[in-house]
Amino acid sequence: MANSSNFLTRKIYPYLAQRWVYHGLIWGVYVLLLVVLNRGQQTNIAIIIQQTILHLLFVMVVVYANYQYVLPTYLLQKKYVQFLLAAIALTIVVAPLELVVLYWSLSDYPNRQVKLLEQQTGHFVLFFVIILLSTTIKIIKDWIRQQRVQQELERKTLQSELSFLKSQINPHFLFNTLNSIYALTLKKSEKAPEVVLQLSEMMRYMLYRSDEKKVSLLGEIQYIQNYLALEKLRYGNKAQIEFECHIAQPDQYLIAPLLLIPFLENSFKHGLSQSIAVGTVTCMLFVEQLEGKTILDFTLQNSKTTERDVRYIKGGIGLVNVRRRLELIYPNQYQLEIEETEELYLVNLQLEL
Repeated sequence: MANSSNFLTRKIYPYLAQRWVYHGLIWGVYVLLLVVLNRGQQTNIAIIIQQTILHLLFVMVVVYANYQYVLPTYLLQKKYVQFLLAAIALTIVVAPLELVVLYWSLSDYPNRQVKLLEQQTGHFVLFFVIILLSTTIKIIKDWIRQQRVQQELERKTLQSELSFLKSQINPHFLFNTLNSIYALTLKKSEKAPEVVLQLSEMMRYMLYRSDEKKVSLLGEIQYIQNYLALEKLRYGNKAQIEFECHIAQPDQYLIAPLLLIPFLENSFKHGLSQSIAVGTVTCMLFVEQLEGKTILDFTLQNSKTTERDVRYIKGGIGLVNVRRRLELIYPNQYQLEIEETEELYLVNLQLEL
Protein backbone atom coordinates (compact mmCIF):
# COMPACT_ATOMS: atom_id res chain seq x y z
CA MET A 1 0.00 0.00 0.00
CA ALA A 2 2.84 2.38 0.88
CA ASN A 3 4.65 1.63 -2.39
CA SER A 4 1.43 2.27 -4.33
CA SER A 5 0.97 5.61 -2.58
CA ASN A 6 4.57 6.62 -3.28
CA PHE A 7 4.13 5.69 -6.96
CA LEU A 8 1.03 7.88 -7.21
CA THR A 9 2.82 10.75 -5.51
CA ARG A 10 6.00 10.53 -7.60
CA LYS A 11 4.61 9.52 -11.00
CA ILE A 12 0.87 9.95 -11.48
CA TYR A 13 0.16 13.23 -9.64
CA PRO A 14 2.94 15.27 -11.31
CA TYR A 15 1.74 14.04 -14.70
CA LEU A 16 -1.89 14.91 -13.99
CA ALA A 17 -0.80 18.31 -12.67
CA GLN A 18 0.40 19.33 -16.14
CA ARG A 19 -1.99 21.89 -17.58
CA TRP A 20 -2.59 20.23 -20.95
CA VAL A 21 -3.31 16.89 -19.23
CA TYR A 22 -5.98 18.01 -16.77
CA HIS A 23 -7.53 20.39 -19.31
CA GLY A 24 -7.76 17.48 -21.74
CA LEU A 25 -9.39 15.32 -19.10
CA ILE A 26 -11.94 18.01 -18.27
CA TRP A 27 -12.90 18.51 -21.93
CA GLY A 28 -13.06 14.74 -22.42
CA VAL A 29 -15.49 14.37 -19.52
CA TYR A 30 -17.57 17.28 -20.87
CA VAL A 31 -17.81 15.66 -24.33
CA LEU A 32 -18.68 12.27 -22.86
CA LEU A 33 -21.40 13.84 -20.73
CA LEU A 34 -22.96 15.60 -23.74
CA VAL A 35 -22.86 12.45 -25.87
CA VAL A 36 -24.59 10.45 -23.13
CA LEU A 37 -27.27 13.12 -22.63
CA ASN A 38 -27.96 13.54 -26.37
CA ARG A 39 -27.94 9.80 -26.98
CA GLY A 40 -31.43 9.56 -25.50
CA GLN A 41 -32.77 12.24 -27.87
CA GLN A 42 -31.15 11.15 -31.13
CA THR A 43 -30.38 7.82 -32.68
CA ASN A 44 -27.66 8.84 -35.15
CA ILE A 45 -24.42 8.65 -33.15
CA ALA A 46 -22.42 10.29 -35.96
CA ILE A 47 -24.58 13.43 -35.79
CA ILE A 48 -24.33 13.48 -32.00
CA ILE A 49 -20.52 13.34 -32.10
CA GLN A 50 -20.35 15.94 -34.89
CA GLN A 51 -22.61 18.38 -33.05
CA THR A 52 -20.80 17.80 -29.76
CA ILE A 53 -17.35 18.48 -31.25
CA LEU A 54 -18.55 21.66 -32.96
CA HIS A 55 -20.15 22.82 -29.73
CA LEU A 56 -16.97 22.00 -27.81
CA LEU A 57 -14.87 24.21 -30.10
CA PHE A 58 -17.03 27.25 -29.35
CA VAL A 59 -17.11 26.48 -25.64
CA MET A 60 -13.31 26.32 -25.63
CA VAL A 61 -13.18 29.71 -27.41
CA VAL A 62 -15.39 31.23 -24.71
CA VAL A 63 -13.50 29.67 -21.80
CA TYR A 64 -9.99 30.54 -22.99
CA ALA A 65 -11.03 34.04 -24.13
CA ASN A 66 -12.36 34.51 -20.61
CA TYR A 67 -9.16 33.13 -19.03
CA GLN A 68 -6.73 35.04 -21.21
CA TYR A 69 -8.45 38.40 -21.60
CA VAL A 70 -11.74 39.05 -19.82
CA LEU A 71 -10.71 37.83 -16.35
CA PRO A 72 -7.29 39.50 -16.09
CA THR A 73 -8.44 42.70 -17.79
CA TYR A 74 -11.58 43.32 -15.77
CA LEU A 75 -12.36 41.02 -12.85
CA LEU A 76 -8.82 40.79 -11.46
CA GLN A 77 -8.61 44.56 -11.73
CA LYS A 78 -11.83 44.79 -9.69
CA LYS A 79 -13.78 46.23 -12.62
CA TYR A 80 -16.86 44.19 -11.87
CA VAL A 81 -19.38 46.04 -14.08
CA GLN A 82 -17.00 45.96 -17.05
CA PHE A 83 -16.43 42.25 -16.46
CA LEU A 84 -20.16 41.54 -16.50
CA LEU A 85 -20.60 43.57 -19.69
CA ALA A 86 -17.65 41.81 -21.32
CA ALA A 87 -19.09 38.41 -20.38
CA ILE A 88 -22.43 39.35 -21.93
CA ALA A 89 -20.71 40.68 -25.04
CA LEU A 90 -18.66 37.48 -25.39
CA THR A 91 -21.86 35.45 -25.13
CA ILE A 92 -23.66 37.61 -27.71
CA VAL A 93 -20.77 37.20 -30.19
CA VAL A 94 -19.99 33.48 -29.80
CA ALA A 95 -23.45 31.97 -29.25
CA PRO A 96 -24.88 33.16 -32.62
CA LEU A 97 -21.76 31.97 -34.43
CA GLU A 98 -22.20 28.55 -32.88
CA LEU A 99 -25.86 28.48 -33.89
CA VAL A 100 -24.99 29.37 -37.49
CA VAL A 101 -22.34 26.64 -37.72
CA LEU A 102 -24.59 24.02 -36.10
CA TYR A 103 -27.52 25.05 -38.32
CA TRP A 104 -25.34 24.75 -41.44
CA SER A 105 -24.01 21.32 -40.36
CA LEU A 106 -27.61 20.07 -40.10
CA SER A 107 -28.56 21.09 -43.67
CA ASP A 108 -29.59 17.51 -44.43
CA TYR A 109 -31.82 17.39 -41.33
CA PRO A 110 -34.39 20.23 -41.52
CA ASN A 111 -36.36 18.93 -38.54
CA ARG A 112 -33.29 19.19 -36.36
CA GLN A 113 -32.59 22.69 -37.71
CA VAL A 114 -36.03 23.78 -36.56
CA LYS A 115 -35.44 22.25 -33.16
CA LEU A 116 -32.07 24.01 -32.93
CA LEU A 117 -33.71 27.38 -33.58
CA GLU A 118 -36.29 26.65 -30.91
CA GLN A 119 -33.43 26.05 -28.42
CA GLN A 120 -31.34 29.09 -29.33
CA THR A 121 -32.20 30.94 -26.10
CA GLY A 122 -30.84 28.00 -24.16
CA HIS A 123 -27.54 28.30 -26.05
CA PHE A 124 -27.15 31.93 -24.98
CA VAL A 125 -27.89 31.03 -21.38
CA LEU A 126 -25.53 28.04 -21.52
CA PHE A 127 -22.60 30.12 -22.79
CA PHE A 128 -23.14 32.78 -20.13
CA VAL A 129 -23.29 30.10 -17.42
CA ILE A 130 -20.10 28.53 -18.80
CA ILE A 131 -18.35 31.91 -18.54
CA LEU A 132 -19.44 32.31 -14.92
CA LEU A 133 -18.55 28.70 -14.08
CA SER A 134 -15.11 28.94 -15.68
CA THR A 135 -14.56 32.20 -13.81
CA THR A 136 -15.43 30.52 -10.51
CA ILE A 137 -13.12 27.59 -11.22
CA LYS A 138 -10.29 29.94 -12.18
CA ILE A 139 -10.69 31.99 -9.00
CA ILE A 140 -10.74 28.87 -6.82
CA LYS A 141 -7.71 27.40 -8.60
CA ASP A 142 -5.72 30.63 -8.26
CA TRP A 143 -6.69 30.85 -4.58
CA ILE A 144 -5.49 27.29 -3.96
CA ARG A 145 -2.24 28.00 -5.78
CA GLN A 146 -1.73 31.17 -3.77
CA GLN A 147 -2.35 29.28 -0.53
CA ARG A 148 0.21 26.65 -1.50
CA VAL A 149 2.78 29.32 -2.33
CA GLN A 150 2.05 31.06 0.98
CA GLN A 151 2.35 27.79 2.92
CA GLU A 152 5.63 26.96 1.21
CA LEU A 153 6.94 30.44 2.00
CA GLU A 154 5.86 30.08 5.62
CA ARG A 155 7.47 26.63 5.80
CA LYS A 156 10.79 27.94 4.47
CA THR A 157 10.63 30.93 6.81
CA LEU A 158 9.88 28.62 9.73
CA GLN A 159 12.80 26.34 8.89
CA SER A 160 15.15 29.30 8.52
CA GLU A 161 14.07 30.75 11.86
CA LEU A 162 14.37 27.40 13.63
CA SER A 163 17.85 26.90 12.19
CA PHE A 164 18.81 30.37 13.40
CA LEU A 165 17.46 29.69 16.88
CA LYS A 166 19.34 26.39 17.07
CA SER A 167 22.55 28.10 15.99
CA GLN A 168 22.11 30.45 18.95
CA ILE A 169 21.42 27.66 21.42
CA ASN A 170 24.65 25.75 20.83
CA PRO A 171 27.14 28.65 21.31
CA HIS A 172 25.15 29.85 24.33
CA PHE A 173 25.47 26.49 26.05
CA LEU A 174 29.08 26.05 24.99
CA PHE A 175 29.96 29.47 26.39
CA ASN A 176 28.48 28.58 29.80
CA THR A 177 30.18 25.18 29.92
CA LEU A 178 33.59 26.50 28.94
CA ASN A 179 33.30 28.98 31.80
CA SER A 180 32.78 26.02 34.11
CA ILE A 181 35.84 24.22 32.78
CA TYR A 182 37.91 27.40 33.03
CA ALA A 183 36.90 27.82 36.69
CA LEU A 184 37.95 24.24 37.44
CA THR A 185 41.28 24.57 35.69
CA LEU A 186 42.05 27.73 37.68
CA LYS A 187 41.56 25.67 40.82
CA LYS A 188 43.65 22.86 39.28
CA SER A 189 40.77 20.57 40.12
CA GLU A 190 41.07 16.85 39.38
CA LYS A 191 37.47 17.05 38.21
CA ALA A 192 38.43 18.99 35.08
CA PRO A 193 39.11 15.89 32.88
CA GLU A 194 35.77 14.40 33.93
CA VAL A 195 34.04 17.64 32.99
CA VAL A 196 35.72 17.55 29.58
CA LEU A 197 34.40 14.01 29.03
CA GLN A 198 30.88 15.10 30.01
CA LEU A 199 31.14 18.02 27.61
CA SER A 200 32.37 15.70 24.86
CA GLU A 201 29.32 13.47 25.21
CA MET A 202 26.99 16.45 25.13
CA MET A 203 28.69 18.07 22.15
CA ARG A 204 28.45 14.77 20.25
CA TYR A 205 24.70 14.76 20.88
CA MET A 206 24.38 18.40 19.83
CA LEU A 207 26.40 17.80 16.68
CA TYR A 208 24.52 14.75 15.42
CA ARG A 209 20.99 15.18 16.78
CA SER A 210 20.21 18.89 17.17
CA ASP A 211 19.50 19.36 13.45
CA GLU A 212 16.70 16.78 13.51
CA LYS A 213 13.10 17.94 13.78
CA LYS A 214 12.28 15.50 16.56
CA VAL A 215 14.45 13.22 18.68
CA SER A 216 13.81 10.48 21.19
CA LEU A 217 12.83 11.73 24.63
CA LEU A 218 15.31 9.21 26.00
CA GLY A 219 18.16 11.07 24.31
CA GLU A 220 17.00 14.37 25.80
CA ILE A 221 16.82 12.81 29.27
CA GLN A 222 20.36 11.46 28.94
CA TYR A 223 21.48 14.88 27.77
CA ILE A 224 19.91 16.51 30.85
CA GLN A 225 21.54 13.92 33.11
CA ASN A 226 24.95 14.66 31.60
CA TYR A 227 24.37 18.38 31.99
CA LEU A 228 23.39 18.06 35.64
CA ALA A 229 26.35 15.78 36.31
CA LEU A 230 28.59 18.46 34.84
CA GLU A 231 27.04 21.15 37.04
CA LYS A 232 27.38 18.94 40.12
CA LEU A 233 31.08 18.72 39.43
CA ARG A 234 31.25 22.46 38.96
CA TYR A 235 29.35 23.51 42.09
CA GLY A 236 30.23 20.65 44.40
CA ASN A 237 28.74 21.12 47.88
CA LYS A 238 27.51 24.60 47.00
CA ALA A 239 24.43 23.22 45.24
CA GLN A 240 21.93 20.47 45.97
CA ILE A 241 20.89 19.15 42.55
CA GLU A 242 18.07 16.63 42.17
CA PHE A 243 16.56 15.14 39.05
CA GLU A 244 13.45 12.94 39.14
CA CYS A 245 12.24 11.25 35.99
CA HIS A 246 9.13 9.04 36.07
CA ILE A 247 8.68 8.00 32.45
CA ALA A 248 8.26 4.39 31.38
CA GLN A 249 9.88 3.67 28.01
CA PRO A 250 10.92 7.26 27.16
CA ASP A 251 12.32 6.06 23.82
CA GLN A 252 8.70 5.78 22.59
CA TYR A 253 8.17 9.56 22.67
CA LEU A 254 9.56 12.27 20.42
CA ILE A 255 10.42 15.87 21.26
CA ALA A 256 12.14 18.82 19.60
CA PRO A 257 15.88 18.62 20.42
CA LEU A 258 17.44 20.79 23.12
CA LEU A 259 14.10 22.25 24.12
CA LEU A 260 14.39 21.85 27.89
CA ILE A 261 18.05 22.61 28.48
CA PRO A 262 17.74 26.45 28.34
CA PHE A 263 15.58 26.33 31.50
CA LEU A 264 18.28 24.39 33.31
CA GLU A 265 20.98 26.74 32.06
CA ASN A 266 19.07 29.71 33.45
CA SER A 267 18.46 27.99 36.78
CA PHE A 268 22.21 27.74 37.31
CA LYS A 269 23.26 30.97 35.66
CA HIS A 270 20.71 33.24 37.34
CA GLY A 271 19.58 31.18 40.32
CA LEU A 272 22.91 30.41 41.99
CA SER A 273 25.56 32.91 42.98
CA GLN A 274 28.08 33.78 45.65
CA SER A 275 25.22 35.24 47.69
CA ILE A 276 23.76 31.76 48.33
CA ALA A 277 25.60 29.48 50.75
CA VAL A 278 23.89 26.36 49.45
CA GLY A 279 21.61 26.61 46.41
CA THR A 280 19.06 24.09 45.25
CA VAL A 281 18.00 22.98 41.78
CA THR A 282 15.20 20.42 41.53
CA CYS A 283 14.00 19.07 38.20
CA MET A 284 11.04 16.71 37.74
CA LEU A 285 9.95 15.14 34.47
CA PHE A 286 7.03 12.81 33.80
CA VAL A 287 4.49 11.92 31.11
CA GLU A 288 0.74 11.60 31.66
CA GLN A 289 -2.33 10.91 29.57
CA LEU A 290 -4.95 13.66 29.68
CA GLU A 291 -8.12 13.55 27.57
CA GLY A 292 -6.51 11.23 25.06
CA LYS A 293 -3.38 13.39 24.74
CA THR A 294 0.16 12.55 25.81
CA ILE A 295 1.43 15.42 27.97
CA LEU A 296 5.03 15.94 29.05
CA ASP A 297 5.19 17.75 32.39
CA PHE A 298 8.50 19.45 33.12
CA THR A 299 8.93 21.23 36.46
CA LEU A 300 12.04 23.07 37.55
CA GLN A 301 12.62 25.08 40.69
CA ASN A 302 15.78 26.71 42.01
CA SER A 303 16.98 29.03 44.73
CA LYS A 304 16.85 32.78 44.35
CA THR A 305 19.84 35.03 44.68
CA THR A 306 19.62 37.90 47.13
CA GLU A 307 19.86 40.24 44.16
CA ARG A 308 16.78 40.28 41.95
CA ASP A 309 17.72 39.19 38.43
CA VAL A 310 15.03 40.38 36.05
CA ARG A 311 16.71 38.52 33.20
CA TYR A 312 15.36 35.28 34.56
CA ILE A 313 11.74 36.39 34.38
CA LYS A 314 11.97 38.42 31.20
CA GLY A 315 14.35 35.95 29.60
CA GLY A 316 17.87 36.17 28.26
CA ILE A 317 18.96 34.57 25.01
CA GLY A 318 18.09 31.07 26.22
CA LEU A 319 14.54 31.72 27.41
CA VAL A 320 13.69 34.02 24.51
CA ASN A 321 14.78 31.30 22.12
CA VAL A 322 12.92 28.51 23.84
CA ARG A 323 9.71 30.56 23.91
CA ARG A 324 10.03 31.24 20.20
CA ARG A 325 10.75 27.59 19.42
CA LEU A 326 7.69 26.53 21.39
CA GLU A 327 5.56 28.95 19.39
CA LEU A 328 6.96 27.67 16.10
CA ILE A 329 7.06 23.93 16.75
CA TYR A 330 4.20 23.46 19.22
CA PRO A 331 1.60 26.17 18.48
CA ASN A 332 -1.38 25.81 20.84
CA GLN A 333 0.19 22.62 22.21
CA TYR A 334 2.02 23.89 25.25
CA GLN A 335 1.55 25.85 28.47
CA LEU A 336 4.54 27.60 30.02
CA GLU A 337 4.47 29.24 33.44
CA ILE A 338 7.40 30.99 35.11
CA GLU A 339 6.76 32.16 38.67
CA GLU A 340 8.79 33.82 41.38
CA THR A 341 8.37 33.55 45.14
CA GLU A 342 10.48 35.10 47.90
CA GLU A 343 12.87 32.17 47.86
CA LEU A 344 12.41 30.29 44.59
CA TYR A 345 12.03 30.54 40.87
CA LEU A 346 9.57 27.99 39.47
CA VAL A 347 9.17 26.86 35.86
CA ASN A 348 6.45 24.53 34.67
CA LEU A 349 6.09 23.42 31.06
CA GLN A 350 3.28 21.17 29.88
CA LEU A 351 3.85 20.01 26.34
CA GLU A 352 1.68 17.87 24.09
CA LEU A 353 3.93 15.21 22.54
